[in-house]
Amino acid sequence: MRAVIRTHRPGFARPDVKAEINVTPLVDVVLVLLIIFMVVTPMIASGIAVELPRTANHSRKPDDGRDIIVSVARDGRVYVGTQALPRVEELGRVILAEQRKAPSKTVFLKGDLRARYGAVRRAMQSLHDVNIQDIVLGTDELTKTR
Repeated sequence: MRAVIRTHRPGFARPDVKAEINVTPLVDVVLVLLIIFMVVTPMIASGIAVELPRTANHSRKPDDGRDIIVSVARDGRVYVGTQALPRVEELGRVILAEQRKAPSKTVFLKGDLRARYGAVRRAMQSLHDVNIQDIVLGTDELTKTR
């Protein structure tokens, strides 16, 4: 048994070729990229990763991206954003330079839970020495376990 396909029959009109762009895959790719950027962007602006102390009376402040993030790592090194400072004494000068660029920025100090108290205190003293009074201390919320 043979099948014969006739392509040229009298009275049979071929359909016109449609050259259209299918935008569905494009929309899918754009949505995936949007989700990736929404997840990654908050991590970029938060400075280095430190384990924050936990407090029971935790007040949340939305991350609006306007803070100057100062981190004191477990080993006592001080960072402004992701830039490591060679000495903690330079912290006040660096923050003053940042606040000259954007005066509305506040200092958000994140001290690692395992960092020595003296390292965080020296960072605060360096800020106090240049008369920076508006400092927010970062903490995590203490969760109740049952």
